[in-house]
This record gives sequence, structure tokens and C-alpha cells, in this order.
Amino acid sequence: MSVATQWFDANLITVINGLAYGLLLYTLAVGLSLVFGMLNLLNLAHGTLFLAGAYVAAVVVAPSGAWLSWVLALSIALAVGALAGVGLTTMTRLLTRRGHMAEALLTLGISLAGSSLLLWIFGADVRSVPAPAGLDGSVTILGNPYPVYRLVLIGFGLLIALLAEVILERTMMGAVVRAIVADADIVSTLGIDTRKILYGVLAVGSALAVVAGVLGGPMLGAAPGLDSHVLLIALVVVVIGGMGSARGALIGGLLIGQVQTLGTALAPEVAPFLIFGAMALVLVVRPHGLLGRAEATT
Repeated sequence: MSVATQWFDANLITVINGLAYGLLLYTLAVGLSLVFGMLNLLNLAHGTLFLAGAYVAAVVVAPSGAWLSWVLALSIALAVGALAGVGLTTMTRLLTRRGHMAEALLTLGISLAGSSLLLWIFGADVRSVPAPAGLDGSVTILGNPYPVYRLVLIGFGLLIALLAEVILERTMMGAVVRAIVADADIVSTLGIDTRKILYGVLAVGSALAVVAGVLGGPMLGAAPGLDSHVLLIALVVVVIGGMGSARGALIGGLLIGQVQTLGTALAPEVAPFLIFGAMALVLVVRPHGLLGRAEATT
């Protein structure tokens, strides 16, 4: 047996964990990337939305783990995320003339206020979330047990990636979104109401962030500080992939998922620094990210 084969057999479960974590990061980061590309808005409240979703799962799902409670939690997440996105768009557009720093500070203030509110409501205890009934067992992969729920999480992430690819690359709406990312002013001159598109993208991106928090509950739980942690990693994913690129967010998420999980397993003492090392390496080779552009991103 070759050295490569032995290494793969020894680290197979870690690699699959990295895939699940990477696709969860993609679900969180894709909306953040598109919003930045379209509005040039750095939404620092994105991590708080994720944490809100995790607490929704902890409150609604944790008592029973029943499928109905999961459906309810995801429905609440979609509604809360969409409303939060519309609210964020409305508030940030009021500050457009003051520049992007004012918008970033506004979302930072919303993030801090939201985190404090969640801490006040739910306390400082770490809350766990059970997997749905029927998905709380494990299967055997090449002789290794692996949680069924994480395989479902991988499937969900791939489904989101497929839907994003089809909508952005195969539909008229997607063409408009990509055009706004490239040059919103030109799109406006064509008579297209870009405000509605912007509201829609931020609503969908925010909803995905809350949904990601619900889905990530069984993996990450819910606890104070999780919001800033996932926001930081999501920003690394966006920078690596390229601002405004959904495909870049997917590549960045998969890359950071592997770097984080393999690093933690193989070199835990330096694992916290590996993701930033990966980002620095990518930026040296591609200053605008793997799929980013100097003037515009797609």
C-alpha cells in the first residue's frame, strides 16, 4: 500500500468532515460575497444572523429533534433572515452618500447589538442541537463510522451550489445580478430597477445565513462568540474566492473546510493560523481572489 493510500485511509473521515464544514461555510458565505460584489457592502452582521439561526435550532429543535421541529426551525430561519435582509438594505441605503465606512460601521453596530441581545435572551451556556430523528445514526464508509446527518449536510450544500449556478448562469435574473456586480450604474441606465434586485439578493443572502446557523447546529452548537468566529472565517472564504463570485465562494469554502479540519487533526497547535496562511498564499498569487477580477467580479 502506497504512502498516499495509507494517508487517505487514515484521514478519510477528517476529509469528509472538511467537505461538510466547507459546504456549510459556502452556504453562509455565498450571500456575503454577492452582497459585497453588488452593493460594495461589507455586512458585518452576517455572523450574528448565523448565530440567531443556531439559537432557533437550539430552542425549536433541541427539545425533541423531531422532523416537524426541524421544518418549523427552517421556516422561521427563512422568514427571519429575509426580513433582516430587507431591513439591512433599507438602513444601509440611507447611508449611501456617507460612504462605505458608514455602512460597515452600521452593520457592525447591528452585529454588536444583536449579539448582546442573544446573550441576554439565551445566556452564556453552550447549547447543543440534536440531528433530526432518523438522521442521528451513522453509516460505514470504508470501515469507518460516519454520522448520517453530516452526509445530508453535504448534499444540502451541493444542492445550494447547484441552484446558485443555475440561477446565476442560466436565467435572466442571474444575468441581471451578474451585470449589477460588474457595473450597477450601467444596468440602471437600461431602465432596470436595481433596488429591487439588491433587496432580493440581501434578503436571500441573509436567509441563507440564518438557515446555515440552523443546519450547523448539530455540528457547531450555539454559544456566544460563535458569530464572530464564523464571520471571520466567512470573510476569509470570500476573499479567497473573489468578491462577488458565487463559484469563488464555493471553492473558498471547500478549501478552508479542508484546511481547518485537517489542520486541527494533524497540527492543532498551528491550526488557527493555517486559514490565514492559505488566504495570504492565494492573495500573493491572485490579489483579487481565485475567481475575482481587478475591475469587476462575476
